[in-house]
Amino acid sequence: SYCTHRIIEDPEWSLATVPHLTELCLQHIADNFENKPILDCLQPEHQRKVLARLSTGLPLAVTANLVSDEDYWKRCCTERWQVCDISNYGDSWKRMFFERHLENILKCFIPNTTDPKQVQELIPLCKDYVRKLDIDQFLPPVQVDQKEDRNDLSDTESDFGFNEVSMHHYDLGALIPALPHLEELHLTYGVKDCGMNFEWKLFNFTYQDCCNLAAAVKMCHNLKVFKLTQSKVDDKKTKLLVCNLLDHPCLVELNLSHNLIGDKGAQAVGKLINHSRLETLDLCNNQVHHLGAQALAEALAENSTLTSLNLRLNCVEDKGGQAIGRALLTNTTLKSIHLGSNNLSEPTATVFSQVLVQNTTLVTINFSCNHLGLDGGKQLLKGLADNKALTEFDLRMAEVGQENEYLIHQIVWANREAARLRFMQHPVTKPL
Repeated sequence: SYCTHRIIEDPEWSLATVPHLTELCLQHIADNFENKPILDCLQPEHQRKVLARLSTGLPLAVTANLVSDEDYWKRCCTERWQVCDISNYGDSWKRMFFERHLENILKCFIPNTTDPKQVQELIPLCKDYVRKLDIDQFLPPVQVDQKEDRNDLSDTESDFGFNEVSMHHYDLGALIPALPHLEELHLTYGVKDCGMNFEWKLFNFTYQDCCNLAAAVKMCHNLKVFKLTQSKVDDKKTKLLVCNLLDHPCLVELNLSHNLIGDKGAQAVGKLINHSRLETLDLCNNQVHHLGAQALAEALAENSTLTSLNLRLNCVEDKGGQAIGRALLTNTTLKSIHLGSNNLSEPTATVFSQVLVQNTTLVTINFSCNHLGLDGGKQLLKGLADNKALTEFDLRMAEVGQENEYLIHQIVWANREAARLRFMQHPVTKPL
């Protein structure tokens, strides 16, 4: 019989495609990492291969304290968020992940609804990596106690006829003291993107919230920057916060802008200035009048740490403006002051003309949107004649006259150029 022998081969088959046993083992480790996390006992080359194959969906209880590889945490961040700028997180992907992950949980936390274990179980995993928290919303309870709380009824709500109810938010008291490396805390008590569901009670920072926050901040001994903005903080709540911030060991920046702080609140802050290490104070867009400004001025006259003061969008008027000016005749540390939109006029400009003659520390002054007038502009121009320190002077919409504003700008520009040349000749080197 006639037989035909044929050999059929796969032209793409090759021994090279068969994985090495080492590769198969490393893949098995990566696939079973959640149940048997093996890493430290591997050689560095093999560790890198396993880390590159790990899923970003692994439980944090497994990866948080075991995986330090930045490439892994970079994958975790970029797969979860579209915008990732690690320059805001000390150039650390791991820090970025844990800070933003914790922030997202707190922003979505609903009191009496969300399980507190979500936060409690995360604390031991993230506490070594969180240095800054920026929480721009706090959700209120879904079901609230209808009992009226008259102590928290704000003027705005009473004007609109809303009755205040118990709407206490997540208590940071259990979280903040448990973060030993926390240095910056930025908070806003309100609801973002509420749309047609807007109600005033969604934007209520209750007195109980304030008590909880004040106690938490007091226990946060490494806190350097504290910002509580757009949260309807009034005088009573300001006093409570200040009482817990007095003699704070590290606080250097306080931002209470866009709130409801009046003269009594400003007086409390005045006490804080000289019982802390504050360098930057922002009270922009509040309700501070001349009595509050005078209290701040008294503190400034004796202060030796504050370098920046922002009182924009208040109503300190000339009594307050003059008091601050007189304080700056003796103060030798303040470098920047913002008094824009404070209903100031010529008397304040007259005092500040003397400040420009004597003070050699101020480098930035903002008088925009006031009513200094032509004579006020001439006074400021006269005071600037021999001033070599001021490098920024904002007089937009201050009614000083076009000629005065131009001549002042020329002097300030010359000062700025001289400062730039001095810096080029003697650059400041930061310590290692």
